[in-house]
Amino acid sequence: MTSTDHPPADAVDRMIAQWGRERPDLDFDAMAIFGRLGRLTAHLGAAIDKTFLARGLQRGEYDVLAALRRAGEPFSLTPSALSDTLMLSRAGMTNRLDRLESAGLIQRRHSLQDRRSMHIDLTPAGLRLVDEATTAHVANETELLSGLTADQRRSLNDLTRALLAQFE
Repeated sequence: MTSTDHPPADAVDRMIAQWGRERPDLDFDAMAIFGRLGRLTAHLGAAIDKTFLARGLQRGEYDVLAALRRAGEPFSLTPSALSDTLMLSRAGMTNRLDRLESAGLIQRRHSLQDRRSMHIDLTPAGLRLVDEATTAHVANETELLSGLTADQRRSLNDLTRALLAQFE
């Protein structure tokens, strides 16, 4: 397929054609984009979840472990910093932390400077698991994008960055 060719029609094209027939007064380009983004989110999310589930993790739990790992040594953050990083409510964070602590992947530690403050630390088992899961996750995501050329991946990255900038 050359850069001027289009992939074959998909379910979104069929839906847009129906709308175009029924409401020719409207421009459905945005609807087509959102339709594809939504369908891609469902397909890609399921494929990504398999990588984590194979390691006994839910995606949200991986996100916590990954945030701690990305923080660098000593792989520790406060619960509020984790909540802010992951855009998650404090209650939602508490549930994830409870599950990860029960699994021996994190530990809660009171701050030496302020006993009211707590830190969440990766355990050695958590560090091993997040490193293994991240290696598999990156390989999986690379494979999921293998239908695109390097130029297409760069373009998609630029386009999604520009769209996200409107919101963040």
